[in-house]
Amino acid sequence: MPTNDAGDSGQGDVATSGELTALTYNVAGLPEGLSSSNPAMNTQYISPLLNDYDLVLVQEDWLTPDPNPTGFRVFHDILAASARHPHQSIPAPCPLGMNPVRTSALVSDGLNEFSNFEFRDMTRTAWEGCFGALGASDGGASDCGAMKGFSVAVHVLAPGVEVDVYDLHGEAGGTPSDQQLQENGYRQLATFIKSFSTGHAIIMGGDTNLHTQATNPDAAIWQEFLAATDLADVCQSVECGADDARIDKFAYRSNDTVTITPLSHRFEREKFVRPTDGARLSDHDALAVRFRWTKAR
Repeated sequence: MPTNDAGDSGQGDVATSGELTALTYNVAGLPEGLSSSNPAMNTQYISPLLNDYDLVLVQEDWLTPDPNPTGFRVFHDILAASARHPHQSIPAPCPLGMNPVRTSALVSDGLNEFSNFEFRDMTRTAWEGCFGALGASDGGASDCGAMKGFSVAVHVLAPGVEVDVYDLHGEAGGTPSDQQLQENGYRQLATFIKSFSTGHAIIMGGDTNLHTQATNPDAAIWQEFLAATDLADVCQSVECGADDARIDKFAYRSNDTVTITPLSHRFEREKFVRPTDGARLSDHDALAVRFRWTKAR
């Protein structure tokens, strides 16, 4: 549970600061045979582990359609089954090829939140472009099979303390087309932030699909995005070692009302494993970051 410190306002105890642990995790929840993991077996083990975190942002998490003419099985119901967070997002429905914006998309964005904090105004936005159809041999990463993009919701950490929380899943693949779409996507996200989150504090997590070691062109995309939005990568504030270039990331910014400070950055490699044989529960490692927030007096 989040920890809060109370100050004397003359009207009883009001939280003026506190800490929360946030997790971002690509749970690899595509149907069996398409997933790079084994979600039919692994999702049941992921679900109870989420309760150790105050804010959980997941990617590749979908709700099986009902009715389900395709017959494929996805796993949000299992992921949520043991999660005790009082506030959980409602998954976007799978379009099954019926969304005119992207008729190739069988599944939705796969972005969901589990939170100990009340949140509102959840908005989902798809990337304006994609490359790679499901099962195609065009060298893409099948991004056009989903409504990939980003989401945002306003979280209330304490009375008078609000933070915009973003969850994202970036364009994958390493072709020139993917690289251009990654540049376009992060510029699209920056433009959205400048409009929706003007003057707001932000916590952002997700699967960026950007490999940001200095020799990779992805690094320039990430740095341009951070500069355009006044966000800071958590690894600019805490020691991340070689993990600072991993594609699963958190970024943040403060505002005049609340100061956000990252305290730790840890990939939970030993925790998110199958109890039967120690195998990873996803093709990604879960990233946990501890934040402290302090309300301006």
